[in-house]
Amino acid sequence: MSAHTAHLLIGLLNAFGALVSGLFAAVGTARPALALGPDEPAHTGVVFFARAYAVRAVPLSAVVLALLAAGAWDAVAPVLVVAGLAQLGDAVIGATRRNPGMLGSATALAALHLISAGWLLTY
Repeated sequence: MSAHTAHLLIGLLNAFGALVSGLFAAVGTARPALALGPDEPAHTGVVFFARAYAVRAVPLSAVVLALLAAGAWDAVAPVLVVAGLAQLGDAVIGATRRNPGMLGSATALAALHLISAGWLLTY
């Protein structure tokens, strides 16, 4: 695979991942109870933490998307490391909450961002 093709694939996959993360954050802010179990009430603490998550996830997603759109490969790699570490934190939260959807999606996005960053920093 050529470097150009690899960059294109990395860009598309990470753009999709950043878009998904940002959309989940926006939806979670609008409907925080979606992340809760069926017997858990959506109290003010849940709303607060949904908003706190969104103020991290939405700008981080926007930066990843902007850097990928600009083709700023040297700049996007460290941002992908940050995004990957944030997703690892989300995976831990998903595991402790016994939320398989959150655990699986956050783990997949963490792997995508961190592996991509590793490749970009190497080549």
